[in-house]
Amino acid sequence: MADALYFAPWIAGAALAGTLAALAWIDWRTGYLPDRLTLPLLAAGLLYMGWSAGLAGFADGLLGAGVGYGAFVALEKSYKALRGVDGLGRGDAKLLAAGGAWCGWAALPLIVLTASLLGLGFVGASAALRRRGVASTQAIAFGPHIAAAILAVWITTQSAVYGRIYP
Repeated sequence: MADALYFAPWIAGAALAGTLAALAWIDWRTGYLPDRLTLPLLAAGLLYMGWSAGLAGFADGLLGAGVGYGAFVALEKSYKALRGVDGLGRGDAKLLAAGGAWCGWAALPLIVLTASLLGLGFVGASAALRRRGVASTQAIAFGPHIAAAILAVWITTQSAVYGRIYP
């Protein structure tokens, strides 16, 4: 039994990384983050937080999921009201909710900052490669950047909690 407990974070990390990779690929190709992957990822994050940190961890993940989802829905609706066009999809909000479930509410600003910096870097590199000096109005998928940020923050969080990446 002890061996199974030792490997649980490895298994959780592999499931998280694999699901995030699949979501990033799907969003990159289609511009869509399917509920059939985002919602189970959110539930798995809550289960992992409850398993690894007890009731306090579960509550932290639940608050993270709610705050992450609510913040991105508010941003989505505000942008639509100001600009009259969609700027963020509901799938992005569900993916951030999953990130909040896996990493806790306090990690949300770091996830959003990291994802935003990755997205800006991508846009800058794309513009430089196209050698155009004007900003493109073409939409980019934000999901791959959120996914990468979630994984990076989760690994960092595990390292901070356990003193190394995994126990």
